[in-house]
Amino acid sequence: MAWTYLFFAGLFEIGWAIGLKYTHGFTRLVPTALTVGSMVVSLGLLGLALKSLPLGTAYAIWTGIGTIGTAVLGIILFGEPATALRLACIGLIVAGIVGLKLVS
Repeated sequence: MAWTYLFFAGLFEIGWAIGLKYTHGFTRLVPTALTVGSMVVSLGLLGLALKSLPLGTAYAIWTGIGTIGTAVLGIILFGEPATALRLACIGLIVAGIVGLKLVS
């Protein structure tokens, strides 16, 4: 169950990272409330996952999921560049997450 908590914690991390863009410096009420809500859920789920997962592994995977999702959505939603080198770096993060999961 801890891995499920960790996966969803990572998804909510993506939500709050993307949400920050839409808050316009926390000047828009609804995006700000949704972003803060995502932060709370993400950290709460991470805390539940940490009951049984090693801290270093869980934190690295949580931030990795957030990093990958945010980078991909930045490309899709905000027209950020999708260069071969950038995509290769995202692939390395994926490889790191898979590696940490396999050795845990």
